[in-house]
Amino acid sequence: MDHSLLFELWTLIAGALLIGMALSGTVLKRLPVSSALLYLGIGYGLGPAGLALMSPDPLGYPILLERMAEIAVLISLFAVGLKLELPLANRRWGAPVRLASVSMILTVGLLALIGTYGFGLALGTAVLLGAILAPTDPVLASDVQVTEEKDRDRLRFSLTGEGALNDGTAFPFVMLGLGLLGLHTLGEYGWRWFAVDVAWSIAGGLAIGGGLGWLIGKLVLYLRQRHQEAVGMDEFLALGLIALSYGLALICHTYGFLAVLAAGIALGRVKEPATERHPVELLDGPTAKETKEKLATHPELAGVHLTREVLDFNERLERIAEVILVLTVGAMLFYIDVPAGILWFWLLFFLLVRPLSVWLGLIGAPVKRNQQLLIAWFGIRGIGSIYYLMYAINHDLPRDIAEQLLAFAIPTVAASIVLHGVSVTPLMARYTEKNADSAG
Repeated sequence: MDHSLLFELWTLIAGALLIGMALSGTVLKRLPVSSALLYLGIGYGLGPAGLALMSPDPLGYPILLERMAEIAVLISLFAVGLKLELPLANRRWGAPVRLASVSMILTVGLLALIGTYGFGLALGTAVLLGAILAPTDPVLASDVQVTEEKDRDRLRFSLTGEGALNDGTAFPFVMLGLGLLGLHTLGEYGWRWFAVDVAWSIAGGLAIGGGLGWLIGKLVLYLRQRHQEAVGMDEFLALGLIALSYGLALICHTYGFLAVLAAGIALGRVKEPATERHPVELLDGPTAKETKEKLATHPELAGVHLTREVLDFNERLERIAEVILVLTVGAMLFYIDVPAGILWFWLLFFLLVRPLSVWLGLIGAPVKRNQQLLIAWFGIRGIGSIYYLMYAINHDLPRDIAEQLLAFAIPTVAASIVLHGVSVTPLMARYTEKNADSAG
């Protein structure tokens, strides 16, 4: 096809898709169909199986696909960090920390057992598959995440915190899988893996991101409140803090995903205690532009305004990234040679591994039974899994092992998008209704 015509077709398709989603956004919230599910179907139709306008061969463009997924996850993690404004000492952090640690380890272990003894995978390949599919997704889980900074619902907070934290805590197991395949140094008895890939990389990433988020947040607020400087350009602030914390974390050989999450949490925590009144009510009849300027430099409200502006921008970027990546996953399905036993793998994964790991991880936690059941079901897999898969492929993974991982991971991500996309609206509506009834 002529390149000029191809570009024109893509502008037409992109415009129709984006406008269509903007106009139908409120309708989709009432239907048992998520936006990601629609993107997946459209992507499949645009790929080689349909119009052949996309050809995202995962073995042909692994570096490009890794970078696309990486950027999408970074944007989402920063936005999630801004929403998780609870103090770290708050007891609600217990559930997501357990899910991102105990449940994560159990998921990787159980999937490794299933892969090794159920599907004949080598141990390193099975561990790598478990690490790729263990993290839940912060990009596609917007329907079950906290809706705003003040959202204290334990179900939403647990799922949001888990999806953010385990995109970093999955990394040690990816490195373990690569090490078992001879592609990464583990050290004698695994000492290097534990000291560097677990202890230092996790603690260092959180410290770097948290420190940068706090310092930059305090600096911006100081300049705005004391000198009425550094006003506006919050989009540049968001992108700059993401890039700075991620880059520094990688240079220091720590986990950049955790650094970006910590930067978002720290930036959200520098604001002043929330006032009971709406910010605009505290100002006397300004215009829209004056309102923003006054809020940005207001001694009490500058921090709240900063967080909201940065969060709004990040959420818009997140939606765009979701469209691009899920379309790509849909088109990618054409290239996958789906194994014969994939249905058994899905049944074991969604109905045994996830519920069991959640139940064991949350023993003793103050989580209600209905919340625990929904947490077990809404372990959405998505862009994070695509990133880790492409990351592994780009680390000299032998082609036969790469094809094995692709055969399990890509269809499982697609199945998760379908299953959770169909069930999220009715289940969350019922949960919200029950909560309202019990509150009343």
